[in-house]
Amino acid sequence: MSNEKSADGMNRRDFIKLGMIGTSATLAGLRGASEVFSADSPSSSATPVPVHRTLGRTGLRITVVSFGAMLTPEAEVIRAGLDMGINYVDTARRYMDGKNEEIVGRALKGIRNKVYLATKTLPSSNTREHITRDVETSLKMLQTDYIDVIQIHNLEGRDRMFIPEVREALVRLREQGKVRFFGVTTHKNQPEVIKAVVEDPQKFFDTVLVAYNFKCEPETKDAIAKAAQAGVGVVAMKTQAGGYQTDALGPISPHQAALKWALQNPNVTAAIPGMKDLAMLREDFAVMGMKFTALDSFILGRYGAAIEPYYCRFCGRCEPACPFGVEISTINRSIMYHEGYGDRGLARTTYAELRPAVSAAACLDCPSCTARCVNGLDVASKMEQARRIFA
Repeated sequence: MSNEKSADGMNRRDFIKLGMIGTSATLAGLRGASEVFSADSPSSSATPVPVHRTLGRTGLRITVVSFGAMLTPEAEVIRAGLDMGINYVDTARRYMDGKNEEIVGRALKGIRNKVYLATKTLPSSNTREHITRDVETSLKMLQTDYIDVIQIHNLEGRDRMFIPEVREALVRLREQGKVRFFGVTTHKNQPEVIKAVVEDPQKFFDTVLVAYNFKCEPETKDAIAKAAQAGVGVVAMKTQAGGYQTDALGPISPHQAALKWALQNPNVTAAIPGMKDLAMLREDFAVMGMKFTALDSFILGRYGAAIEPYYCRFCGRCEPACPFGVEISTINRSIMYHEGYGDRGLARTTYAELRPAVSAAACLDCPSCTARCVNGLDVASKMEQARRIFA
């Protein structure tokens, strides 16, 4: 009878643990709830053994928890993760106005041959000259001779990935030994972008970096499965659904549960959570080898309900109803960087990339908002919030 299931799928042992959260969690501090209360979790003193999966047809064996360096201000934090066994680092030409690549480069000194490195071109780069310039600059900033995965950044549809001169530039860079594999990244219209990569007769792109978390639309999960079946390596970002601070779980952190949710999908090669400091690194690294439990599901249910009023899934379904073509998804992502990530620089940089005609300022010309979120988000209020933040 000790393992009798309740109606919500939680056995009696987990139910009892859940009842202990109010007292024990206070002592546990900000350690992941799933680590503290799950019988499948390693002890706090144990060092997890890195777990690897193959990144699609690239053949690269990378750690399932890899390093998203976008928010990391210190090379020592990245180096600590690499010393622990993480072997894949993701950065971009635009992060921290180029400084992030410098930080990653310092972290890789002396161990470059032991780590796989991914970076991205600028979102505005769509010509041979711009792609070549981006890669050459990245190589200099990263202090390396080659990039393992170069990614065309922030695709919202299929058009940019089929620009002939962009592909010609990438092929030329690969022939020169400066890049090894090609990838794309996407936040909006993700199923469309992934489908285009999969159905490309040339099979030009080897990887996709996709926003994937427990709040994602089913279409994204389906597209990821098709990509994996086609040999495309799938890396998950935005796994923490904004990483917001809430009081819905008291001192319990939902972030291990969110990361475990993403990694339970065998079609996802790895996740690249952004890790600002050693505390985040330890919390995320510990997830390798953990199972997703009923308790994790409960935690995410509480966290998801707490962020529901303001979390945008970036599906873009509201945008066709806007007469001005306002980039609602990108604006909401900028707000998320500001509120959830606590990175005002990244938030402002992302918002500044929008043309004024499609920014939140365009909403001032409407007597009422015609865009409707299928998930109940108040679009008009979010656009007003953006104007306050980014004025």
